Amino acid sequence: MPQPGPREVEHEITVSAPAAAVYRLIAEVRNWPRIFPPTIYVDHVPQGGNEERIRIWATANGEPKNWTSRRTLDPERLTITFRQEVPAPPVAAMGGTWIIEPLSEGESRVRLLHDYRAEDDDPAKLEWIDRAVDRNSRSELAALKTNVEHAHATEDLTFSFEDTVRVEGSAKDVYDFVNEADRWPERLPHVAVVRLTEDTPGLQELEMDTRAKDGSVHTTKSYRVTFPHERIAYKQTTLPALMSLHTGYWTFAEDGEGGVSASSQHTVTINTANIARILGPEATVEDAKAYVRTALSTNSTATLHHAKAFAEQRARR
Repeated sequence: MPQPGPREVEHEITVSAPAAAVYRLIAEVRNWPRIFPPTIYVDHVPQGGNEERIRIWATANGEPKNWTSRRTLDPERLTITFRQEVPAPPVAAMGGTWIIEPLSEGESRVRLLHDYRAEDDDPAKLEWIDRAVDRNSRSELAALKTNVEHAHATEDLTFSFEDTVRVEGSAKDVYDFVNEADRWPERLPHVAVVRLTEDTPGLQELEMDTRAKDGSVHTTKSYRVTFPHERIAYKQTTLPALMSLHTGYWTFAEDGEGGVSASSQHTVTINTANIARILGPEATVEDAKAYVRTALSTNSTATLHHAKAFAEQRARR
């Protein structure tokens, strides 16, 4: 059992990329759900100068958590300091520093420092934090290394798209339809089974079995962050074979004319290792992109149209 009190730990990794490029990737938090496996979503609010406030939703030891941090960016020294403003239990305090050190023109050392305390200085809670920090730090640094070193290779494999439907109803009703995913099996014909938990309000764990056109059933798992009645952001953690990344969000914006623009946005990275097995030996990356886009767009557009019918029926009442 670890000794109670403050803890300081350090993790590092060497990256085959220029230090300035690595710094930019870490500084731009909108990249985090794409490059750090534990991160689900990041909300970013500039505070002026080099100060900013970010709210992070991520998994720790397989459990969804969220916390708020303040960061200070120093692009000249290539450092980013952070301090959790509202830690997630069992953490009582958490902070640290990213330090990027150039080793050569094309190689860098990334050091990730953490200091933290457990609630009530409880040794069992401290041990839990030790494991979470070690697992997440190793995962984050490995993902950062992979992302930077393969930036050019993955650039052509990652793409985003959005589908939008106009609804003659309220944003709340459209939001409710998407938020109440536990009712999708009775509301959406392509959804067979849903397992939805929300132990922390606004942070959902969603496992879903969906039917494809050929009748096959596929299981996916996602974490969702909800912002009533404006947005639901998500990240899939159990993915179909053709994807190595799938993040996205649903948005619900009233247009000032009595209607709502309801949109579904997807960001996807193609898993090239499975293209031949799924689509055949002659299939290309572009074929895989088209296949994935069609599949995702078909399902999300169907969901939007069912949400539209749901909201418009409520409006007529």
